Amino acid sequence: MSFRSRRATASAAAHPRAAKPGRDRPSGLTNISPVEMALARIGRQHDTAIDLSLDRLAARLAALGNPERHLPPVFHVAGTNGKGSTIAFLRAFLEAAGYRVHAFTSPHLIRVNESVRVAGQLIADDALLELLAEIETGPGDPVTRFEALTAAAFLAFSRTPADAALIEVGLGGRTDATNLIPTPLVAAVTRVSRDHQRFLGDSLAEIAGHKAGIFKPGRPAVVADQPDATVRDRLTSEARLSGSPLFLFGRDWRATPTANGFRYEGPSRTLDLPAPALLGEHQIMNAATALAMLDVSDGFPIGPEAIRRGLALVAWPGRLQRLSTGSLADILPAGWELWLDGAHNDSGGEALGRQAAAWRVDAVPLHLVFGARADKDPAAILKPLTPFAARLRAVAIPGDAASLTAEVAAKAATAAGFVEAQPAESVAAAIESLVDSPAPGRILICGSLYLAGAALKENGTTIAQ
Repeated sequence: MSFRSRRATASAAAHPRAAKPGRDRPSGLTNISPVEMALARIGRQHDTAIDLSLDRLAARLAALGNPERHLPPVFHVAGTNGKGSTIAFLRAFLEAAGYRVHAFTSPHLIRVNESVRVAGQLIADDALLELLAEIETGPGDPVTRFEALTAAAFLAFSRTPADAALIEVGLGGRTDATNLIPTPLVAAVTRVSRDHQRFLGDSLAEIAGHKAGIFKPGRPAVVADQPDATVRDRLTSEARLSGSPLFLFGRDWRATPTANGFRYEGPSRTLDLPAPALLGEHQIMNAATALAMLDVSDGFPIGPEAIRRGLALVAWPGRLQRLSTGSLADILPAGWELWLDGAHNDSGGEALGRQAAAWRVDAVPLHLVFGARADKDPAAILKPLTPFAARLRAVAIPGDAASLTAEVAAKAATAAGFVEAQPAESVAAAIESLVDSPAPGRILICGSLYLAGAALKENGTTIAQ
């Protein structure tokens, strides 16, 4: 079957095929859905939530007919920061050019279904439940929650025609469940930072080695800007060992901010482009990484006008997202702004610090609502923001047993240098305690994608179909 059904209408949302988040997601924000119940049941059958080995899933996929070998051309993206945004840009560019696209990202923010788009549409609950039942009753050893979702996504994408499949690595790369894809069209590694050291190692070089595990012989590998030389060296070495042609930022392609957007200099063309709809200078790198992936891939010519449309239409919730309506936004007095971002490590904190510096020109005070998981480093996230915000309210992430308590998070913020850091009972209570001045202010909710998801749910925000 040919997957090159260009400009076909995307109508497969209700098709009983698809799914996947990435990192294990707590389900306890009340009203647990049947999908979450099914995933919890599958997860309880395995000893641990995260098990970075591939034998169990490989056997389960073989019993299901190896759907991972019957996908449309795959764009596979690993990295610590920016991989989800890079997927969002890839999807925006491809769809603007008329292609039909599957996408698999993690973690979700509000509903598991967000993690899987089948031919452009979020998968329906009944379709996802049917797939999970098929996987759960298959032969072999129990699989983890993430492995079951990965298998469901592969089944969905193999059974619904599309032109491309965009796959985000869940954790690491080499031993991630998504790496059972045998031959991606092109792979990429976005910014590598310290995260998940328990599984990936303490050094940046070790972490980069895991990410580079998605490189495949003869398949192009695009590497985004890596400020650390040991990361660049390790990714270059891994590309050579794997036999993957390497396209390295700064050597083979570039992206430079301009007064009105950015200049992209790729392997075969140079484009002057407008700023992306996603806020933050770091999104220029993510957009350019997606363009480089397209430029080195085979069979996806996309012209400048489609690229400009994609830059204008791209959406990626939870990343410097402004909340202008909803129950949390309604707390704000006139003239105040409410933003949220899922940055949860040092690189994410640095990106927020750069945006805070850009905001500073309008002299509007910045205040933070902060929450983080216990396996993260609060100081690494917060230190880049201390020059720009004096007041912080700390919260526990609703429904997340792995969250720091509000009291512990507040103490961590004080240690990081915040002049005023106090615990609050909820996101709403935190916002209410900060809007105590008639002068306009700006509030940023940050520290975790899980907190961003909880805030979106509390605000009543939905993810676009």
